[in-house]
Amino acid sequence: MPSPLPEHALVTLLRQCYITPRCQASKTRSTRLLHSSTRALHAVPPSCRPRHRLVPRRGSQRNSCHADTKLAAELRGPSAIRIGSDAVQDSNSSVLFAEHGHDGQGREQDTRIAIIGGGITGLTAAHYITRELSHAKVTIYEAGSRVGGWLQSEYIDVKDGKVLLEKGPRTLRPNTEAALVTLDMIQNLGMKDELLVSWKTSPAAQNRFIYYPDHLVRMPGPGQSIYDMLWTVITEPAFKGLLSSLYEYKRPPRPASVEDESVSSFLTRRTGAPHIGNNLVSAVFHGIYAGDIEKLSAKSLFALLYHYEKMFGSVGEGYFDSRKNMYSWTLSKDKELRKEMEPKVKDLLNELRMASVFSFKEGIGSFTDALENSLRANPNVQFRTNDKITSLEHDVESNSIKIKSASTQNYTQAISTISSRTLSTLSADRLPSLALTPAVTVMVVNLYYTDPTILPEQGFGYLIPRSIPYAQNPECALGVVFDSDAIQGQDTAPGTKVTVMMGGHWWDGFDAYPDEDEGAAMAMSVLKRHLNIDVPPALIRVSLQKDCIPQYTVGHDARMRKGHEEVKDVFKGKLAVAGNSYTGVGMNDCVRAARDVVVGIKKGESPTGLEGFVGARWEKKYMGARKRPVSRPV
Repeated sequence: MPSPLPEHALVTLLRQCYITPRCQASKTRSTRLLHSSTRALHAVPPSCRPRHRLVPRRGSQRNSCHADTKLAAELRGPSAIRIGSDAVQDSNSSVLFAEHGHDGQGREQDTRIAIIGGGITGLTAAHYITRELSHAKVTIYEAGSRVGGWLQSEYIDVKDGKVLLEKGPRTLRPNTEAALVTLDMIQNLGMKDELLVSWKTSPAAQNRFIYYPDHLVRMPGPGQSIYDMLWTVITEPAFKGLLSSLYEYKRPPRPASVEDESVSSFLTRRTGAPHIGNNLVSAVFHGIYAGDIEKLSAKSLFALLYHYEKMFGSVGEGYFDSRKNMYSWTLSKDKELRKEMEPKVKDLLNELRMASVFSFKEGIGSFTDALENSLRANPNVQFRTNDKITSLEHDVESNSIKIKSASTQNYTQAISTISSRTLSTLSADRLPSLALTPAVTVMVVNLYYTDPTILPEQGFGYLIPRSIPYAQNPECALGVVFDSDAIQGQDTAPGTKVTVMMGGHWWDGFDAYPDEDEGAAMAMSVLKRHLNIDVPPALIRVSLQKDCIPQYTVGHDARMRKGHEEVKDVFKGKLAVAGNSYTGVGMNDCVRAARDVVVGIKKGESPTGLEGFVGARWEKKYMGARKRPVSRPV
């Protein structure tokens, strides 16, 4: 039997060349490196790392440890060479690694991926890496003591049981392309039985209100007759200008020189008056973005309507042409996602077909809990909480990402899920376009009353438009959610829960915010004036969420196109971005963005996460008897 020594020596030398670039710089040292690396293979013991779950929401997380995989994988021929998965450090403590890719027979080489930020986007990115790149080592950096970001659910003991309070998002919609990713994760995490659904026939789905100018106005929608809806539109001042907007198709098209404009400008130009924007749309945008329609981008937030006007001269013409010729406009990336994901979640999607919104029995926070538990059980995932990153850069010598925090580490790839402004700062201001996305601060006040009938109306809640008189809203409230109606089945104590949201763009420029006592008093004042609730709550919690919602202001689309080029140029394909600073502020948007980035990395595309802002975007999708060939993307 021939001696395996020559092959073994060659493999050892190649391994040393990968993990120690100095051997590439000086071939004359190859013999010494060969002997030293051979000794190192027998000297490195397995490691055991503590795995603590910090600040659990309920119960405790036991410590666990695991032995890392051996430095050398068993060889099955030259094409099966594997680089050690442990961190091998040089004299400067910089971790060196093999390039991500595949060997000659398609087997994945070891790679190390850093995820910056432990919110829902970061946890989702880690989740899909462990599914799509099973050999990758993942490190999640989180500056705080807990992961989960803005998703925070808290059970509070009260007199007759417990109530669940949500400090961030509380419900999700199941009927968007991005929601398909969330449903896929729910299936994979085994959380189907944890779902709580508010159906389209529920009061929460059928009763949604705005407050204008001094009372609740029910929005026209499901559960109402045509007569009732028409009567509301005619008699309520909030709907001024709505009927005349039906002639929008007769108005002149957008000037060719206008690349983007504010939501307010777009609506005023298309309807001929500011009333619809100020009285109706601004209320909706208060509920989603806590933002000002005078500043928010129409091109980014009204993408389809803006496309209609560009292609047909008016929104109405575009809509009627699509109905007449049996087609719809679809974003190319949405079409691809739906084609791939719908078959995977078909059964769950059918179960939620009549759902308006959904949550979980133990709140939205239980979703991030399940993600965290799943990731902590994976030996390829490491959490670094209370570890604030101070800088990141592209390491030219090793073609990697160098991250500086409590220690300096290099990674094959990094995914940033923190705010774009913070990322720009960590990158030594070399991403100027990403530094221009502002964010607003929102105060969330949860109140619980023991009286289950204290609300004058049943429904999801109400939003407050920008046109409401100051005398009716001196607290700068954005809206009120009737939590007891929005999702039922989370509490064991009877009563009524509401959430008052204040601030947003109204607090732009503030250098100080109300404290907890002031916030509680302001919230109770809102409920007394608007809903005639004049009794103290049995429980109240105040949370100030600083810079929690990025604002896609005018020019956001163009800035992200520039940001795409800046990220490519500065980080040479080694950094991708995802999160609410870029392609959507909702939870579904964030999980979808995280998955898209991971899929791009798996395909070897070196994504930036901002590809959706460049190239062709829209495609025609024909339907029915008049089906035609799909036109080229626009």
